[in-house]
Amino acid sequence: MQRRVRTRAIAVVSALGLMGVLGGCGDGGSSDVTLRLVAADYGSSAADSSEKYWADLVERYEAGHPGVTIDVSVHSWTDVDREVREMVDAGDPPDMAQIGAYADYAADGLLYKADDLLSIPVQADFLSQLATAGEVNGIQYGMPFAASTRVLFYNKELFAEAGITPPTTWDELAANAEALKAEGVKYPYALPLGPEEAQAETMQWLLSGGGGYTDLMGTYSIDSMENVQTFNWLKNELVGKGLTGPVAPGGLDRAEAFAAFAAFAAGDVGMLNGHPSLMEMAEKKGVEYGMVPTPGVDGESRSTLGVADWMTAFKENGHRDEVGAFLDFVYSEKNVLDFSREYDLLPVTDSASRTMSASARDEDLKPFLDQLPTSELYPVGATSWAAVSAEIKKRIGKAVAPGGSPAGVLGGIQATATRAENAE
Repeated sequence: MQRRVRTRAIAVVSALGLMGVLGGCGDGGSSDVTLRLVAADYGSSAADSSEKYWADLVERYEAGHPGVTIDVSVHSWTDVDREVREMVDAGDPPDMAQIGAYADYAADGLLYKADDLLSIPVQADFLSQLATAGEVNGIQYGMPFAASTRVLFYNKELFAEAGITPPTTWDELAANAEALKAEGVKYPYALPLGPEEAQAETMQWLLSGGGGYTDLMGTYSIDSMENVQTFNWLKNELVGKGLTGPVAPGGLDRAEAFAAFAAFAAGDVGMLNGHPSLMEMAEKKGVEYGMVPTPGVDGESRSTLGVADWMTAFKENGHRDEVGAFLDFVYSEKNVLDFSREYDLLPVTDSASRTMSASARDEDLKPFLDQLPTSELYPVGATSWAAVSAEIKKRIGKAVAPGGSPAGVLGGIQATATRAENAE
């Protein structure tokens, strides 16, 4: 459901006092400009909707800056990307969109480059791997807005009852799952490979096996030897031995029906990969949990999954200077910290990350912050990624199903990826 935040008129001066170093002179600027921003809702209810965050931010920006109106529409994650696509297809894109992807719009020449908008200090403050992930052909169009990483969550009570300690390797994880199963735990390890977010669980496991979706040159390598070995191990050592719960991985989502996160919060899961929002879910249900880095083949995984959402700015309506000035304010340290703390997400800037790392109030996010420097993101700069991600969601659960062929399934997804890559 759409929620709308409408502010009073605000002006066009960089909140950081940095208009003089903006990339270029823009389109001249003018008084009485309305900028439309479409944003995703990170809240779980009306009480914590992102609408409140944007209303406060816009009101503060307005206080000393008459002249520009910021019109913010907040949509659920289910709807926001579709809403923006429909606006673009109708020839009426918003000035800014805070959404899940940017590459298609950048490839079509619809977006401002980040260095045409942001002051030099603001753009330079983005965490380097996030800024790089926002590039198409070496040019940054996607501005990271929120980030998260993944760690292994485990139920401390169930582990104590089984007499086990958190795993650091795959073999230890499998042994722990066997011990948890012997204690009657429903999901010794929850493996959500259902269509909701299978691309995340899949990438986490591929990274822990020394592989990933792409090779060092950025070319899809989904059916690499390392990736096939990873899914053979999952099929034979976890799923095939009944260690992944009563719901088959291909039917297990993260947050929908048969939800893995909800099952963990209910005390029915021994271990699973999770992001920061799982902490609050578990705490509300009184589950004592621990968090450790993702186990790998021979020790802690060399890398973990990083995920970022993106701010984009469309060129259609002009107003480059006004948009840049507002985004300078959006990415001030205070605002980045406020948003990250409100929704248990990781800051996308160096300045806010340093503050959060040193702050006792953010201690619960430290395991995720520690993972961020070595995290790897989806290949979001490729226009092919949307098609590849959809194919992973559709097919990957079959790789570990009875009679399934990891090599066959991964090979089929690779074929889709190659076709999509060649069409770019």
